[in-house]
Amino acid sequence: MDWSEHDPPREGHRFRRKQLGAAAGGEDLGASLYEVPPGKRTWLPHYHTGNEEAIYVLAGEGAITLGPDRVERSLSPGDYAALPAGEAGYHDIVAGSETFRYLLVSTMDEPDVTVYPEDGKVGLYAGSAPGGDGAARSLSTYLDSDAEVDYWEFDVPRFGRRGRLLGVSGRPGGLRPVSSGYSRQ
Repeated sequence: MDWSEHDPPREGHRFRRKQLGAAAGGEDLGASLYEVPPGKRTWLPHYHTGNEEAIYVLAGEGAITLGPDRVERSLSPGDYAALPAGEAGYHDIVAGSETFRYLLVSTMDEPDVTVYPEDGKVGLYAGSAPGGDGAARSLSTYLDSDAEVDYWEFDVPRFGRRGRLLGVSGRPGGLRPVSSGYSRQ
């Protein structure tokens, strides 16, 4: 089982990861070994709405910021932190002055919505949980959490008597003309 190297474009984030759960045949419980260089972080600060996670520290020192009140706790070998689904499981992990090694376990439920409060975005996953088999995913996208539309807001094609598409309505402003020569057959 090899390490996967992660060096994302965001300043201050770099780590190595071994996906132990999948390699051992796990289906409903994921486990990953993380190794984080001094002063670096793994993922962006976030919480999962559909998955519970937990970390167990193996080596090195670090810090974790937890929950909606953003309480910071130091972490050292033997420490365990439960990260329940929902905002109570918000976390941001940073390595201390030496390499930080920890085991992260997750319930691997899907679908899942992952919320990134500081970045104002959400991640949507279906077909495979976050951290799971990306090839099995039917949905994996990140959206601006402020890009909200009303449930009833939609586009409805409007056709003329001869089946020619006249425009699309349903949004504020009424009928929006369509320039294509599309017609319903």
